[in-house]
Amino acid sequence: MVKKILPRTLALVYAFTLTMPLIGFTADDSATDTVAENSTARKIPLEDVQRFSNAISEIKKYYVKPVDDKELFNNAIRGMVGSLDPHSAYLDEEEYKELQTSTSGEFGGLGIEVTMQDGVVKVITPLVDTPAFKAGIKSGDYIIKLGKESVQGLTLKDAVNLMRGKAGSPIELTILRKGVNKPLIFDLIREVIQIKSVKSKLLGEGFGYVRLTQFQAQTGKDMLKAIAELKQQSNGKIKGLILDLRNNPGGLLDSAIQVSDAFLGKNKTGKPELIVYTEGRLPGSKFTALANPGDVLSNAPIVVLINNGSASASEIVAGALKDNKRALILGTKSFGKGSVQTVLPLDGKTGIKLTTALYYTPSGTSIQAKGIVPDIVIEEMEVPKTAQKKTDLTGFSEADLNGHLVNKNTNSEHKSTKNEFNTDNLIHEDYQLYAALTVLEGMALANNR
Repeated sequence: MVKKILPRTLALVYAFTLTMPLIGFTADDSATDTVAENSTARKIPLEDVQRFSNAISEIKKYYVKPVDDKELFNNAIRGMVGSLDPHSAYLDEEEYKELQTSTSGEFGGLGIEVTMQDGVVKVITPLVDTPAFKAGIKSGDYIIKLGKESVQGLTLKDAVNLMRGKAGSPIELTILRKGVNKPLIFDLIREVIQIKSVKSKLLGEGFGYVRLTQFQAQTGKDMLKAIAELKQQSNGKIKGLILDLRNNPGGLLDSAIQVSDAFLGKNKTGKPELIVYTEGRLPGSKFTALANPGDVLSNAPIVVLINNGSASASEIVAGALKDNKRALILGTKSFGKGSVQTVLPLDGKTGIKLTTALYYTPSGTSIQAKGIVPDIVIEEMEVPKTAQKKTDLTGFSEADLNGHLVNKNTNSEHKSTKNEFNTDNLIHEDYQLYAALTVLEGMALANNR
């Protein structure tokens, strides 16, 4: 278990981005009582209450059509909470119920994380292996039309509801993309999205690759299982690991801590390494997570891949491994969501998702609206297969010299290894991953000297 210096945890805390809330902690009665006492201690000015009451009264008397009291109060709470920041929101009965069931890793739609910016829907990240991801929608895209309906003037909830629908049904998205002069049209088919949060494979002899697409309740355990399988395939030892957090929008704070803890232990002074700490006003929102002894990779080198679609819990992991000098971070700057949301029940059927804390990396840096800056910046790019041969792009080797000696010991065993790991086309398929593997091989070589 990860060591936590945690006074009290309250309600449902998670570090995530918008449409996919995941349950983290459970409430305790004493903390709830403390909140109740604090709320009653702060008296709301009577004149403000009267002004609010007068506004409701005028609407009920003079609005062009009758308005239900429940609708008025729901809208009032929604506007009040939603205006605080992009991640705080009111959850009506339907949304609150959906939150309780969204932790299973299965949901319907396009597989896209979104927020609202300047009146249009901005893509935070497409989830891996979903319709949005396969269609080529990218982090930072702006959705301006859903079908024939403009998103201008819609709430985020309304826009999300339009993107949802029956599995198998089509929807057209019109998107603006930076650097592209005209709108892009994407025809997508809605699917029941089943998110497998951990994927793994060997990229070379002894070099492991683990991709985390989301931080769910079982992600930490599933990752350890995947690493164990990679070790078994590599005769019991991994020379190095690529941890791919690209387009990972976040998830459970606990899960991010467990993943970080797997690779951390004690520092040079013998003290437990710091993973993350949070600060806020809510009882239980101030806590510190420390690592346990033991590194699942036995100090083998790690390269962490991030991009602009890496947010929240992904940034916790990247920040923890970077600040503790446990991994090299490669890719592009992350999203910059350094806040923690807590779901506070209102009446058992509704609730509010409220930003209650900011989290800080071990160096004391808040990445809110700043993001994690990679140690090595590698932009996404395409290397056409017909452009140049691989050696032109990566430098030349002995084999490129005129009159070089031919190695007659190129046996079938060596050929089968290349075919097994199939990294020859990696530079064309995923240039960032190719760069990460190249760096990792160099780190592993230096590590064995």
